[in-house]
Amino acid sequence: MKSHFFFGKKCDKIKRKVTLLRAENTNGGMSMQKIFRKNAVMIVTIAILILFAGNSVVTLFSVKRQQYHTFSSKIDQIIQTMKNNDKEIEAINANLDVDYVTRAKATAYILEHNEEVFQRVAELQRLARLLDVDEIHVTDEDGVIIYSSVGQYVGVDFRKGKQTSEFLSILEDYKESNYFVQDEQPNTAEGKVMKYVAVARRGKKGIVQVGLDPERQKKETERNTYKYIFSLFPTDEGEELFSIDCDTDTLTALSRGMPDDSIAKRYTLERFQDCTQGALRQKKDGTYWYVVTKEYNNTLIGASIPVRVLFFKLLFNLLATLLCLVCVEIIMLVLLNYLVNQKVIIGIHQILNGLNRITDGNYDMTIEVGGNPEFEQLSSGINTMVKSVRHSSDRLAKILEMSEVPLVAFEYQEEWGHVYVTKGLKEILNLTDMDIDSFYQDKQLFINRLQEIMSHPIKGDKDIYRVTKDQYVKIHFMTEENGYLGVITDVSAEVKERQRMNYENNHDQLTGLCRYQYFKQQAAEIMQMMKTGEMCAIVMMDLDSFKQINDNYSHDVGDKYLQSFGMLLQSQSEDHCLTARRSGDEFCMMIYGYRTKEEIEEQLRQFWELLEKTPVQLALKEWKAIRASGGYVVCTTRSEMDITALLHLADKALYRAKERQKGTFIEYAEIED
Repeated sequence: MKSHFFFGKKCDKIKRKVTLLRAENTNGGMSMQKIFRKNAVMIVTIAILILFAGNSVVTLFSVKRQQYHTFSSKIDQIIQTMKNNDKEIEAINANLDVDYVTRAKATAYILEHNEEVFQRVAELQRLARLLDVDEIHVTDEDGVIIYSSVGQYVGVDFRKGKQTSEFLSILEDYKESNYFVQDEQPNTAEGKVMKYVAVARRGKKGIVQVGLDPERQKKETERNTYKYIFSLFPTDEGEELFSIDCDTDTLTALSRGMPDDSIAKRYTLERFQDCTQGALRQKKDGTYWYVVTKEYNNTLIGASIPVRVLFFKLLFNLLATLLCLVCVEIIMLVLLNYLVNQKVIIGIHQILNGLNRITDGNYDMTIEVGGNPEFEQLSSGINTMVKSVRHSSDRLAKILEMSEVPLVAFEYQEEWGHVYVTKGLKEILNLTDMDIDSFYQDKQLFINRLQEIMSHPIKGDKDIYRVTKDQYVKIHFMTEENGYLGVITDVSAEVKERQRMNYENNHDQLTGLCRYQYFKQQAAEIMQMMKTGEMCAIVMMDLDSFKQINDNYSHDVGDKYLQSFGMLLQSQSEDHCLTARRSGDEFCMMIYGYRTKEEIEEQLRQFWELLEKTPVQLALKEWKAIRASGGYVVCTTRSEMDITALLHLADKALYRAKERQKGTFIEYAEIED
């Protein structure tokens, strides 16, 4: 395929002009000059009048529609920005929750080793400042506060308040790994809005709780306001962006700044709610404004512009465009008149033949037409133009190469015989030299290749497609009247880096298993897609005597023990199993795609047998089979419980299995029996 992108297009256009001249010269007795002048003046005048009238009518009828799409797109961008900010804030809050749990565990650790600090309120307040929390509370085994950085809270019974009673779950199924994160709400003691995080006390039964002022997290949401987002979007002359709260029917944000109360009261739901498809609204001063609105998250978002600005701007652009078209047409007629006056039919034939050879790929040829100074000048001018265009094309190619951007541009029109593409197509689309040559000869083959690539889109990425296993491209193209113009960019590195980051974010670094939160998301999606009659099981597992392995053989051996268990989990059928590491030596698994409970239990038995057959080397001559306890709960498509509730039940079954006999697994239903 030829790389002279603009060069080939220009030669095709010149070829069409020369063909037109050749056809006009076939008139016999009448002079070319008279024919041209008579017809050209009439055609140009009629064309300008028709174009002006047609474009005026079309513009007047389409002006609102065009503005609707502009406003609708801008509002969609605002909504998408809000959604993205919501997701980001959600992630920030989740990370903060993990951080708060860590601080609570640190408090429990200090309590275990230095309890006398907690017996003095001043020392406890000092500890709270060191841990960057606002409150610290410790309860006994009955849920009564015995130590507190707030002296008046000592003696508060967690069982006597709705807010505090939620933390009693730590005591009910007591394990030192238990924790609970509570959303911000008024506390029981004073009714003060706080966020509390609690963990199980170490060494003895009880609760260690830290409290934080929710204002800390609220600061993260300050930028997720319509006032701030409006400031990010540029607005045209007279354009306004606004938002109205659907609950209170009040103006909450305006791109040009909040007006006084009398003006703000004019922004009401009754006035703007029916503008979703675009509507005209009259202001107090008698001017008309075009308004488009959309509702998102109980907020009406709108964009408006004065009608006079809208129409004046478009009409001015229309007249300016028409003026340019007239000038171009006049210049073309003058040049054509000059060529026709010379009656150079033979020269035109020679030029046309030369251009045919150039457009067929012979870009190095020159056109030599003699006989008179005009022919020489014309041929010289064409050769100079070809050289200039070729030079410009080469310079463009060099600029693209110097930019080190893996990008190619392409264009084809129905009237052309070829596809014109810049350099680099072979490498970006993983093509052979034979493919390149065939594309140049037959543009349909190129179209078919693009369609084949675009049949493999990457989920979640707009305009990005897979070429090979490790190669991805981004394709942008626009449809013209009789063809296409587009750009292809190699985004393999970007896509693979994003895939790598997604994998690292969702998988445990040590074992390669899913992280717990990612497991919950995937499990919830699997449950939603379960067919009628299908069953699944949520399994919680805990390695037996893992602490002794760490203490007796080192943490490196313990990590190897965890990795071996993780490899056994990964060996389970991907069509029926989803596995994850919860934390420490706790793991979870989802078994799905079966129609009977017996099939699920058989897979569990096979897995526990596999554990017994897979020893792990602890020392030079010491091997030990992996032992784990497990609890599971079975559910069907008729189950009304979500994944969190099922995990909780499976955890209870695990706890009972470790009480009865370690190294075994039991079903939650057996507990209730």
